[in-house]
Amino acid sequence: MRLGFYLSGSHPIERVLPLIARAARRQDQRMLVVADDDALLARIDRTLWEMFPEDFLAHGRAGQPHEERQPILLSADCRAANGAELLALADGRWREEAEGFARVLVFFDDVGKAEARRIWRQFDGREDVEREFFELTDGKWLKRA
Repeated sequence: MRLGFYLSGSHPIERVLPLIARAARRQDQRMLVVADDDALLARIDRTLWEMFPEDFLAHGRAGQPHEERQPILLSADCRAANGAELLALADGRWREEAEGFARVLVFFDDVGKAEARRIWRQFDGREDVEREFFELTDGKWLKRA
């Protein structure tokens, strides 16, 4: 599993996650975006429509019609009805089901640093997990580790 940590700093997650979603779509990857907070999912939903008008970031909500056809699926559960192998944990909270994905992205802001460190350490010594750390700088994700 490839495990990426994405520090948004002072930027709200709903404003930075679409950068990754757009890159995933350009690579023809399906993505599952998970958060327990329905308000956060609603903000991500809105931002995916509005942030890049030139790029159509088609997406939908789990439990709605045609969820299996959505390139980007927003959900409260780690169940990829759309067949995604790319999982974005928008709320920065680890779920054991995430280990079933080829690539997992953990998004967190300055407030979530301690939890991100705990998740990072959880995978110490795991040779089957490749960890990466990215930080948003000047509107771009820069790899730091």
